[in-house]
Amino acid sequence: MSDRTGQMAKRRIMVGVVTGAHGVRGLVRVKSFTTEPAGLIAYGPLTDADGVVSYGLAVKGMVKGQVLAAVTGCTDRRAADALRGAELYLERDLLPEPEDEDEFYHADLIGLAAVAADGMALGTVRAVFDFGSGDMLEVTDADCAATFYPFTRDVVPEIDPAAGTLTVLPPAEASAWERRKT
Repeated sequence: MSDRTGQMAKRRIMVGVVTGAHGVRGLVRVKSFTTEPAGLIAYGPLTDADGVVSYGLAVKGMVKGQVLAAVTGCTDRRAADALRGAELYLERDLLPEPEDEDEFYHADLIGLAAVAADGMALGTVRAVFDFGSGDMLEVTDADCAATFYPFTRDVVPEIDPAAGTLTVLPPAEASAWERRKT
């Protein structure tokens, strides 16, 4: 992803969100989006979405499936309550590359151009959701109309982050593609 000067734009990935205060001494509960919940601080400094505000976190334990953490400068419940809803981000470049070729960070998919098998532009990946039955890609076209596609190998057989594209075979086409393969 480049900015107007051609330099790589910094991408951030949300790795957690403060859900509330814990106790009276300034500890917070954090819902972690990392594989190992307490690992959200393992990769580097946490910031807000713009990278302006830094959050110094020290993991103190786990409580009800969430990380219990102390935040630098947060010494009482009022300060901890003020952090409720704070989204915690890491620079994408600090995270390791996925080990499996079929694994992707959502941030690596968002912004890719979705194209049909014949090269026709379908739109841009705007978001990745999991409504309970697996990941879905939200692709918006030039008119801002959104279409959801299952993020499966049958429907998305090719992803080329370097080219900034992914190939989408709408489900009816995916079935025909799968028959041709066998």
